[in-house]
Parts: sequence; structure tokens; C-alpha cells
Amino acid sequence: MKALVAIDMALHRGLTDGTALPCAGTRRLRALAALAAPAESPMETRLRWLLIDAGLSRPEVQKDLRDGDGRFVGRADLYYPAARLVIEYDGGNHRDRLVEDNRRQNLLVNAGFRLLRFTAADIYHRPDVVVAQVRQVQNGRNPSREVRGLRKTRGIHRRNAG
Repeated sequence: MKALVAIDMALHRGLTDGTALPCAGTRRLRALAALAAPAESPMETRLRWLLIDAGLSRPEVQKDLRDGDGRFVGRADLYYPAARLVIEYDGGNHRDRLVEDNRRQNLLVNAGFRLLRFTAADIYHRPDVVVAQVRQVQNGRNPSREVRGLRKTRGIHRRNAG
């Protein structure tokens, strides 16, 4: 995972364009190079790998999104075009950007995109829920209604007792 994070960061920062990566080194490095994308943070890489490792297709990374009139409405950390699904990683500085993120979220939703947001706690402690929610959106279902083993009660998710 550390190697994939390092390659993603090098791509994002423009330290390489990735053309030499498939030729370099061992078979493992070539396999990692095939998965690399210019993620803006290590946690975005971890989130992307969680989805790929669970058997989901590779999402587009750092995808510029436009509304029906061609106006820029935001850049997705991860994007599944067939489902119009935007996936965002909310990092530690997310609270500082809350107003900006809320405005962007409204633009995305009004432009017809679906949006899921995840934190480090989700990725590390609830990876099954992350994968289930992404799968549900890809299958045309609403993940806020039911995630395997969870039900929504008074605005929070609680484990089913039975």
C-alpha cells in the first residue's frame, strides 16, 4: 500500500507522468504502476484500493465534473461515470472547508450527481460498509436506507439486534 501511495503522490505532484513506470523494476512494481493514479492524498489512494480490492471497477480519479450547461461544478476524488457517483474522502481539515464543501455538494447534487462521503474512520473501521454503500449506488439502490446489518434509527446507524 505504501508503494501505491508513493506512486500516486508522484503522479499528482507531477514528478512523473507515469510513462516509465510500467517498464521499471519488478513484476510487483509494474502491477502497482498499473493501479496508480494522481490521487491528492494517501487516504484517497487507500479508499480507491479498498474499492478495487473488493472487486469493484476502478473509479476515475480527480475527475472534473460539469453540469448540463457545461459549467464546472466540482472535482471528484473518485468517480464512477455509469452511476454518476462522486466519492469524496473527508480528511482532518474537512471542518475548515465545511462551507465550501457544502456549496460544492449542492452544485453536484443539483447537476444530477450522486455523492458519498467517507472518513478515515470509515475506511479503517467500517470498510465493509463503505464497499456496501458504493455497490448499492452502482446497483441503483439508496445506501442511506439500508446497509447490510445496519438500519437508520433517529438519524444514526445502529447494528440490528437480531
